[in-house]
Amino acid sequence: MHRYRSHTCGALRDSHIDQTVRVSGWCHRIRYHGGVLFIDQRDHYGLTQCVADPESPAFKDAELLRSEWVVKIDGLVRRRPGGTENADLPTGAVEIYIKSIEVLGASAELPLPVFGDQDYPEDIRLKYRFLDLRREKLHQNIMTRGAIVDSMRKRMKEQGFFEFQTPILTASSPEGARDFLVPSRIHPGKFYALPQAPQQYKQLLMMSGFDRYFQIAPCFRDEDPRADRLPGEFYQLDLEMSFVEQEDVFAAVQPVITGVFEEFAKGKPVNSDWPKIPYAESLRKYGSDKPDLRNPIEMQNVSEHFRGSGFKVFARMLEDDKNQVWAIPGPTGGSRAFCDRMNSWAQGEGQPGLGYIMWRGGEITLDTSKPDQKKDQEIADRLIKEGKVVEANKYLGLNPTELGGEPKVVGAGPLANNIGPERTEAIRQALGLKEGDAAFFVAGDPAKFYKFAGLARTRLGEELNLIDKERFALAWIVDFPMYEYNEDDKKVDFSHNPFSMPQGGLDALNTQDPLTINAFQYDITCNGFEIASGGIRNHKPEAMVKAFEIAGYGEDTVIERFGGMYRAFQYGAPPHGGMAAGVDRIVMLLCGTSNLREISLFPMNQRAEDLLMGAPSEASPKQLREAHIRLNLPEA
Repeated sequence: MHRYRSHTCGALRDSHIDQTVRVSGWCHRIRYHGGVLFIDQRDHYGLTQCVADPESPAFKDAELLRSEWVVKIDGLVRRRPGGTENADLPTGAVEIYIKSIEVLGASAELPLPVFGDQDYPEDIRLKYRFLDLRREKLHQNIMTRGAIVDSMRKRMKEQGFFEFQTPILTASSPEGARDFLVPSRIHPGKFYALPQAPQQYKQLLMMSGFDRYFQIAPCFRDEDPRADRLPGEFYQLDLEMSFVEQEDVFAAVQPVITGVFEEFAKGKPVNSDWPKIPYAESLRKYGSDKPDLRNPIEMQNVSEHFRGSGFKVFARMLEDDKNQVWAIPGPTGGSRAFCDRMNSWAQGEGQPGLGYIMWRGGEITLDTSKPDQKKDQEIADRLIKEGKVVEANKYLGLNPTELGGEPKVVGAGPLANNIGPERTEAIRQALGLKEGDAAFFVAGDPAKFYKFAGLARTRLGEELNLIDKERFALAWIVDFPMYEYNEDDKKVDFSHNPFSMPQGGLDALNTQDPLTINAFQYDITCNGFEIASGGIRNHKPEAMVKAFEIAGYGEDTVIERFGGMYRAFQYGAPPHGGMAAGVDRIVMLLCGTSNLREISLFPMNQRAEDLLMGAPSEASPKQLREAHIRLNLPEA
């Protein structure tokens, strides 16, 4: 028999009954019941119940064991007594009657519990990550992550992609965040950079004649912590293709991502037909370029209904052509209490408030010459005066349509009173709302308020339970603007990836207002997260130089910063494009968690510190001398 185990702790079944076996693992849980000692023995593969009674030769040794001790157990497999089976465990029909125990590794007092998945302070969890990773849910998340990566690799190879590895030590490049710099010992005063992405290398692979590249690429960015990205480093499914247009990239990537989601969605529906939503439309309808399409709310421009209206605040705003009024529908949100709560929330977000209109049912008139209906009418009148029109209708038990014609729905609230019933009804019709619904309004320059409008849309979806949280909604976001105006530097700047092909090519760069040029850039979104981003590349040297000139970079800068790629473009560059999908975010979504630390092995904390390994740490004087570095620390 093997020194440590004949079977894993997840392997034993009915077929092993009456066999002598050996298992090794951790004491997951130890409990007494009726004078019998039960040990749940755990390893990577599962859990097996082991039993010692006072007749067992190992009973005294078993009494010494504590949680998380590593032990080897020899014993006889037997069927569990009737009524004690555990259908939730693959090994739940059997147990091991212990004959001998050997302690392989005792454990000190635990700084955090391993049994169960209760919350515990994050700094303790990260400092003792090796214990945290023993916990069932986190352990399973890490295994799921590995399986998802395997699935990605398999599906990419089925699509004809080949896996390459690009350098980790490279040159600094402006990818939009700070580089992690690595000093060169043999080149004093010079530095390597860890790659923010393999962008230039994968394009150079296309210049080199390779046709379809991918890798599970580590990326490094020295940026402030973000809720949707781990500090310091993250992984992406990186890919590039030659001789392709945008639709070719979509056709290659969409089956891969859809297949991965379907495989690991645990029964949740996944849409295989992804909508293609232009960037400008996404901002207008959802207030975000990464919309959560599980939320059915779509915003509308209702400026025409407020222009010249009695609501002077909006009417005066609309005298400026750049200003608009957007409506955010709130199905079932038509109560004063809810609308006031949304208004208070908006004020908490730094806004002056959130205007609203509520729609209520009209009064029901009964035949009061009849005593029973007269009494009902009096009760209904009282409810209506209290603003409880819906309750009044329910009390009467009548459908307004039975009293003749369509049910009367009227707007209520300060905005409705100011703009009048005709405009209020027109807004209701435009939004497709009904009795008991509401609409909320934001006004001004959409470029300044769209993000808040998107937050309000999300808040409404959550508060009114409109979001279908039991599915995955994937989409393409397309037609990103090539440039944006940088208010801080008062200049035109790249809005996305500087290496993307402008729609219209060199002609557009030469003749169009830069702020009107769209690029062949695209994202994949899922449930409110951007999970991938890419584009068709600007592979023509003259177009590349012109694109950078518009953003304030001369040809000398292009040659200095991107010399390798610029030179490669001079020697026959194929049309090419690709993208990168965030492995961490995809795994986070599929594991059903909102914290990236729950799907990563050894993450840093929010201050970009590795509490387990003690990084970052000070370098010794010798290390600094060898790297030709002198410290210039800020004053305390």
